[in-house]
Amino acid sequence: MKTPPTEILEKQAAEQRALLHESVSELRTQVHQTLDPNRVARHYFRPFAATAGVFAFVIGYGIAGMFTDH
Repeated sequence: MKTPPTEILEKQAAEQRALLHESVSELRTQVHQTLDPNRVARHYFRPFAATAGVFAFVIGYGIAGMFTDH
């Protein structure tokens, strides 16, 4: 069996490095888009606001209950 010339192996290695670099760049972009704080805040604003409102109501009701007579 004959081994391929060095030039061919170097070319294949360069192609693989370029493909790997492109894949990592795509992954980095996808992760950045997925975890972007501004995008996440816009997407989950209503559920967060509703949860915070309910939480504030319960805490307020509890604190008010300490100062009123039943």
